[in-house]
Amino acid sequence: MPAWSRPHTPLKALVEVARALAATRSRLKKREILVEFLSGVKDIEVAPAVLLLTGRVLPESQDRTLNLGWVTVSRALEASGQATLLAEELSILRVYGAFQEIARVQGKDSVKKRQGLLQALLAQASDAEKDLLLRAISREMRIGVNEGILLQALADASGADLSVVRRANMFLGDLGQTAHLALTDGADALAAQELRLFTPVKLMMAEVAEDLEEVLREHTDGTALEFKLDGARIQIHRKGAAIRVFSRRLTDVTESLPEVVSWTQTFRGEDLLVEGEVVALGEGDRPLPFQDLMRRFRRVHDVEDLVKRIPLRLYVFDALVLSGTLLIDDPYERRWERLAEAVPKAFLVPRLVRPTLDDGQAFFEEALDAGHEGLVAKDLQSPYTPGKRGKRWLKVKPSDTLDVAILAAEWGHGRRQGWLSNYHLGVREETGGFAMIGKTFKGLTDQEFQEMTDRLLELKVQENRYVVTVKPRIVVEVAYNEIQRSSHYKAGYALRFARITRVRDDKSWEDVDTLPGLEARYQKQFERKGKLRDT
Repeated sequence: MPAWSRPHTPLKALVEVARALAATRSRLKKREILVEFLSGVKDIEVAPAVLLLTGRVLPESQDRTLNLGWVTVSRALEASGQATLLAEELSILRVYGAFQEIARVQGKDSVKKRQGLLQALLAQASDAEKDLLLRAISREMRIGVNEGILLQALADASGADLSVVRRANMFLGDLGQTAHLALTDGADALAAQELRLFTPVKLMMAEVAEDLEEVLREHTDGTALEFKLDGARIQIHRKGAAIRVFSRRLTDVTESLPEVVSWTQTFRGEDLLVEGEVVALGEGDRPLPFQDLMRRFRRVHDVEDLVKRIPLRLYVFDALVLSGTLLIDDPYERRWERLAEAVPKAFLVPRLVRPTLDDGQAFFEEALDAGHEGLVAKDLQSPYTPGKRGKRWLKVKPSDTLDVAILAAEWGHGRRQGWLSNYHLGVREETGGFAMIGKTFKGLTDQEFQEMTDRLLELKVQENRYVVTVKPRIVVEVAYNEIQRSSHYKAGYALRFARITRVRDDKSWEDVDTLPGLEARYQKQFERKGKLRDT
């Protein structure tokens, strides 16, 4: 009998499962391991186990977070020492309860209190258990299990079709709750799930297209182009007079966005759920960089102080419920018709339907000139399908590139296990050293990952369990969407959505772009972006 079949599942059982999952690249084998494990734990343990395995720790729709910074975690780990033989054996429920307790800490001395709670938890853990807990806290589980694999495992365990599991998870907005329902009540209970207003739902995602020609090839039944806004995606729920606003991460941000609540009161119809983005406006009503917008999302007190300094604009682009009618199975074209009837034109996203290639390119330039990221193309016949990215929605964006050096790399997990695949990127400083500006594992093929691993190991100067530090001799061209201010990296900047486009064996480390050049590029972004108002 495997360890995880015991009545009270110990944390070390989760460690065993994580090791088994990390040891295989086969998605089918991972699903089999997950089904066996989850079928053997107590009903009350299913949701906590799933959350820990995915590195979420807390439910996605829960407003609270752990608020554990790197310094706090490091101090708690250092003070925890080694687990003693007399320590109480940790269980999955004990760990989950401890994380809930940490998330509830607020107010005076909250950092110290959270550190104390984490320290007490780590003091009871073996080295292997500590490793698992720290990876869960950092959301770096390294076992090759994402939401897609887990949903497939839940379909296997419950006997439900994968589409039914996805739909239930969309309505529940909580992977742990979906898992509990699948393992305890089965396929019928999953199929019975319905959308409930004020429970945030999982969002439909878009795949990246190379260009507009690809869009027109894929969307043979017609496409609609919308501005891809440089804002924050939200969903708005209204039932009667009550209105709540949820973020992309399914957290309630209503109190931070009082304007959105006021604007929604002007929408026609009764019960509704619509989706859109809010954009922060700077001088001349130009869109502000994403980081400035995030100041509004994080502010829960004295919001009035920021309303004038960082005003918002709302763009609505989809409807999931209108006048109490569920629309997610309707084609996009019909959803938009209903949306346009309910939402004033001033709040609708700029849109172009059934464009020619030339018209689409002109619309693309119009979006960029307005300070936005590009376009989203939507198949006119597409239903609203959450979670899984697909070509029903395609995004088209321009990319700038930098030549950077690889400073270090992390050992991969899952499909990338055995390869160095998360590359630490750096630009040259005027002093001759290098300053890190971010990481990426995107852009290379499996063969290129293997070749890069071999090359990096030849340049190794230091290694720990996860990271290999190398001589900065390999130059890669990296495409990115935006340069952001960042205190996390030595350079003071970070690349948003970085991906490797090619390895520049024709260039030496002396050809790597410089930090002053990066700073100049950051400033140049504001030619199309707005700047914060002086008020």
